[in-house]
Amino acid sequence: MRLPPPLSLRSLVAVIVVCLCSPPLLADGVNDEALMAKRPARQLSAYGLFSDPSSQQPSDGVVPYGLQVPLFTDYAKKYRFVYVPSGGAATYDDTEVFDFPVGSVLVKTFAYPADFRAPDTSIRLIETRLLIHQGGGWAAWAYVWNDEQTEATLKVAGKVLPVAFIDNQGEAQSINYIVPNKNQCKGCHSFNRAITPIGPKARYLNKGFAYAGGKANQIAYWRDRAVLTGVPADDKLPTTPSMDDVGAPIDRRARAYLDINCAHCHRLEGPGSTSGLFLTYGEANKTAWGYLKRPVAAGRGSGGLAYDIAPGDADASIVHFRMASTDPGIMMPEVGRTMVDKEGLTLIRDWINQLK
Repeated sequence: MRLPPPLSLRSLVAVIVVCLCSPPLLADGVNDEALMAKRPARQLSAYGLFSDPSSQQPSDGVVPYGLQVPLFTDYAKKYRFVYVPSGGAATYDDTEVFDFPVGSVLVKTFAYPADFRAPDTSIRLIETRLLIHQGGGWAAWAYVWNDEQTEATLKVAGKVLPVAFIDNQGEAQSINYIVPNKNQCKGCHSFNRAITPIGPKARYLNKGFAYAGGKANQIAYWRDRAVLTGVPADDKLPTTPSMDDVGAPIDRRARAYLDINCAHCHRLEGPGSTSGLFLTYGEANKTAWGYLKRPVAAGRGSGGLAYDIAPGDADASIVHFRMASTDPGIMMPEVGRTMVDKEGLTLIRDWINQLK
């Protein structure tokens, strides 16, 4: 058998250039083996979670979802997805995060449109965070997108990225977006000292979502596709109002905002338990959620104020003071933002001022 002639040096260089410049080949569907590997993949594409990464089109079996009250992260637009391995299903819980089987992954991509007045055009993908449920628990990894928007690379140590955009008021904004390092992920995603998800709870998923086949309630959609089991009757499902639903009681809107943005730390099982300030949505003890509660420790973080929440006076309330700050030694939440959430701050201010 005659072998083909060897490649010339010029031809060999051409082949190498093509290989280096071409976008990565994607796996045919989700790569369960990569998800379960002890070491995280260097490139996001290795997991096969997207059929078209640049447009955030998920692979078969990867389900998009949204939250009724999203966590604030410097106004970033977020694309959320869940994957549950074939033959498995999450178990419904009425108050806490659903119990996802090993092999599941929660995906969240952070992005910015060039102009928030046209939120679906000229979108820049910044990072994609994965929470992968492995045999030893949940593992958290952050992947940063390249300039070409074709691939994202693992960044265990985090990264600071300059981001510029036009906000909803037409004002130019420029921030240093912070991709969290491994320890910062653990700082927020901590429940009884174990990493756990935050968002996928019944009260935040009980809403409509525009799927490719039409709009449907998310919990019903998950149930009907065997992604979720143990779901009660529709009229038994808990819900919270969105923060801008002016027809809903302001107390429920404000408590829901504090729940998603603060209660992953400020609860008995969270890192902020020593503060005694518990901001979960269902907390019934008024002192525990801050009403005329004195801070455990004074100092810069308290701003010299006497109460976490001073009813009728937001300016005298530590919660409002810390939300309004961008000083790293004062602001709350401590990570995940460099800007003030103006709309969230207004909601909490109005809520405190009407308390009696």
